[in-house]
Amino acid sequence: MDLPDDLINLERDAEEQRARMAGLTGDEADVQRQAWREAAAKAQAAITAHAEAAGLNRYEVGQAVKRAARGTEQDPTE
Repeated sequence: MDLPDDLINLERDAEEQRARMAGLTGDEADVQRQAWREAAAKAQAAITAHAEAAGLNRYEVGQAVKRAARGTEQDPTE
Protein backbone atom coordinates (compact mmCIF):
# COMPACT_ATOMS: atom_id res chain seq x y z
CA MET A 1 0.00 0.00 0.00
CA ASP A 2 1.39 3.39 -0.98
CA LEU A 3 1.22 5.69 2.05
CA PRO A 4 1.83 9.44 2.16
CA ASP A 5 4.78 10.46 4.32
CA ASP A 6 2.59 12.79 6.36
CA LEU A 7 0.54 9.85 7.68
CA ILE A 8 3.68 8.02 8.77
CA ASN A 9 5.09 11.17 10.38
CA LEU A 10 1.87 11.81 12.30
CA GLU A 11 1.91 8.24 13.62
CA ARG A 12 5.56 8.58 14.63
CA ASP A 13 4.75 11.80 16.47
CA ALA A 14 1.94 10.05 18.37
CA GLU A 15 4.31 7.23 19.31
CA GLU A 16 6.95 9.71 20.48
CA GLN A 17 4.36 11.45 22.65
CA ARG A 18 3.38 8.07 24.13
CA ALA A 19 7.00 7.20 24.84
CA ARG A 20 7.44 10.45 26.76
CA MET A 21 4.90 9.16 29.30
CA ALA A 22 7.53 6.81 30.75
CA GLY A 23 8.40 7.74 34.30
CA LEU A 24 6.05 10.71 34.56
CA THR A 25 3.59 11.09 37.41
CA GLY A 26 1.03 13.59 38.59
CA ASP A 27 0.53 16.79 36.63
CA GLU A 28 3.44 16.06 34.29
CA ALA A 29 1.83 12.76 33.33
CA ASP A 30 -1.53 14.45 32.81
CA VAL A 31 -0.04 17.09 30.52
CA GLN A 32 1.90 14.49 28.53
CA ARG A 33 -1.13 12.19 28.30
CA GLN A 34 -3.10 15.05 26.77
CA ALA A 35 -0.31 15.71 24.25
CA TRP A 36 -0.32 12.00 23.36
CA ARG A 37 -4.11 11.96 22.93
CA GLU A 38 -4.02 15.03 20.70
CA ALA A 39 -1.23 13.59 18.53
CA ALA A 40 -3.02 10.24 18.26
CA ALA A 41 -6.32 11.93 17.36
CA LYS A 42 -4.59 13.96 14.65
CA ALA A 43 -3.00 10.80 13.22
CA GLN A 44 -6.30 8.90 13.27
CA ALA A 45 -8.17 11.75 11.60
CA ALA A 46 -5.59 11.89 8.81
CA ILE A 47 -5.71 8.10 8.36
CA THR A 48 -9.51 8.18 8.16
CA ALA A 49 -9.49 11.04 5.64
CA HIS A 50 -6.90 9.28 3.47
CA ALA A 51 -8.80 5.99 3.57
CA GLU A 52 -12.08 7.65 2.63
CA ALA A 53 -10.51 9.67 -0.19
CA ALA A 54 -8.77 6.60 -1.61
CA GLY A 55 -11.73 4.25 -1.11
CA LEU A 56 -9.71 2.04 1.24
CA ASN A 57 -10.52 0.28 4.48
CA ARG A 58 -9.63 2.61 7.36
CA TYR A 59 -8.48 -0.21 9.62
CA GLU A 60 -6.14 -1.62 6.96
CA VAL A 61 -4.70 1.83 6.24
CA GLY A 62 -4.18 2.41 9.96
CA GLN A 63 -2.38 -0.89 10.40
CA ALA A 64 -0.18 -0.22 7.37
CA VAL A 65 0.70 3.21 8.76
CA LYS A 66 1.61 1.71 12.15
CA ARG A 67 3.82 -0.90 10.50
CA ALA A 68 5.53 1.72 8.33
CA ALA A 69 6.05 4.11 11.25
CA ARG A 70 7.47 1.45 13.53
CA GLY A 71 9.39 -0.49 10.92
CA THR A 72 11.92 2.19 10.11
CA GLU A 73 13.07 3.06 13.61
CA GLN A 74 13.47 1.55 17.03
CA ASP A 75 10.66 1.63 19.56
CA PRO A 76 10.97 5.10 21.17
CA THR A 77 10.50 3.56 24.64
CA GLU A 78 13.77 1.62 24.37
